[in-house]
Amino acid sequence: MPLSPPESVPPRAQRAAWLRSFWPAPVGISGRERLRVALGVALGVLLAALLARWWIHAAPGAHWMVASLGASAVLVFAMPSSPLAQPWPVLGGNGLSVLVGVACATLVHEPALAAALAVSAAVLVMVPLRCLHPPGAAMALFVVLNPGEDAHLLVFPVLLNVLVLLLVGIAYNNATGRSYPHPQRLQRDDRTAAKGQFTTADLDAALSHYNEVLDISRADLAGLLHMAGRAAFQRTLGELRCADIMSRPPMAVEPGVTLKEAWAMMRREQIKALPVVDAQGMVLGIVTVADFMRLANLETHEGLGQRLRQLVKGRTGQPSRVEDIMNRQVQVVHVHQPVMELVPLFSRGGHHHMPIVDGQGRLAGVITQSDLVRALATALPVPEAQGASGS
Repeated sequence: MPLSPPESVPPRAQRAAWLRSFWPAPVGISGRERLRVALGVALGVLLAALLARWWIHAAPGAHWMVASLGASAVLVFAMPSSPLAQPWPVLGGNGLSVLVGVACATLVHEPALAAALAVSAAVLVMVPLRCLHPPGAAMALFVVLNPGEDAHLLVFPVLLNVLVLLLVGIAYNNATGRSYPHPQRLQRDDRTAAKGQFTTADLDAALSHYNEVLDISRADLAGLLHMAGRAAFQRTLGELRCADIMSRPPMAVEPGVTLKEAWAMMRREQIKALPVVDAQGMVLGIVTVADFMRLANLETHEGLGQRLRQLVKGRTGQPSRVEDIMNRQVQVVHVHQPVMELVPLFSRGGHHHMPIVDGQGRLAGVITQSDLVRALATALPVPEAQGASGS
């Protein structure tokens, strides 16, 4: 069957969506986190400036601070988990960019061309050396726009400023509950990954489709995907109640029903358990196929089929009614309980059938393992099979 073409979006709506893309999404941090970042930036820049001012007495007339340090401070304190803010990108990105800027200023005498080449060459150097740091490109531009600066700029003020900033960043971030340096690699053994979980190879394959720099580490991306998936799973199942998935109307028997009648009902309805209720519908117990099997095995000199026939027909000295073999220690669940609460009951409690009761304690339905599996399947992101193309 041919697929219907997607609905076209009116040009006016496309332009409106394009204009809205200029307005960024809100930064999802609390006021306390904003204050933490602001104090960290102020502390890092202040200590770097004070030490540089003290150092300048030994080299009067030299630059004592570079403006791009402010941008580096924002990354270090506001985004301590970013790959762009780790110690090696901050140190290597700024340091290598100074050398690139000096080389471009020396070899190219046209300032505009030298500026463009310095920034682009800095990026080309930083990416393969895994030290991409945006303020580093500004550092290369600074060297070109300030004639007379040479490689000595690398030692002072660049390295001094950056080293002080990193030391403050390490101490401050960790003291305020932020991991820095932040792990960038996904610490997962693909051989021991649980079935259904993605591996590092899966993550790399997904990232390869973007073919662009993403400002998030693989470890953080993996954790984010895991938490988002778990939240979606809990949201989907959290909205489900037992009343939404239970089988109704429930098949049930009273204690005085004969085993023959109960067995015939189970075979006719193709069910493996029957709740046992009184005249008011209150749950007294449950009888299952396993109960019949257990009693049938008491007579070992006959075959299983023969023993079952003898049991349901009734023999002298053998149980004849449901109340004689039913399990009275039955677990019941309320109709309004979340389906999520049934998972441990079925997985660890050994239950296969769960009677569901209403507010008065009367039987309202039954949930089986199959019912629960179907509910779980609706909460899992199972991709739809792609059909073969054709007419």
